[in-house]
Amino acid sequence: MIVAPSSPVRCLGVDPGSLACGWAVVERFGSRMSLVEAGVIRNPRGTDFDQRALRIHQRLAEAIAAHGPGFMAVESPFVEKNAATALKLGQIRGGILLTAALHGLPVGDYNPMQVKKAVSGYGWADKSQVGKMVMTLLNLKEPLAADAADAAAVAIGHLLATRSLSHPPR
Repeated sequence: MIVAPSSPVRCLGVDPGSLACGWAVVERFGSRMSLVEAGVIRNPRGTDFDQRALRIHQRLAEAIAAHGPGFMAVESPFVEKNAATALKLGQIRGGILLTAALHGLPVGDYNPMQVKKAVSGYGWADKSQVGKMVMTLLNLKEPLAADAADAAAVAIGHLLATRSLSHPPR
């Protein structure tokens, strides 16, 4: 038996990247989901890596303070052929996980196939299919930027995976 929450549950979804880090706060109330806010944290090429990580932390902390999500969902990296890129992405993810921990948010970790399957029903869906499903599930009139749509998909996937819970898992 699925028990609908008596109050809205919010999830901050994050699609990690050092140059473009997507984020989205999605709210679930019963079986309905809606977008609270979404964006992309952009870091210019040439910015020192530590400053990129700091900017991502600061912007996510602002979103947490502004919207009070109960938990965070983060997309785990796909297999990266370039070891240096994989290492940098891992460092960015570490900073994102630290941001969640500093704010007391439990974290759901999902690989891209899990996210695509949760949102579109098909683990091999392409970005445009996922973006269209995000628009449909959140009843959006305009598409989100690709990185923000990916982050919203991560949040939606987590909310669907935890829909029987009235409060986020700890």
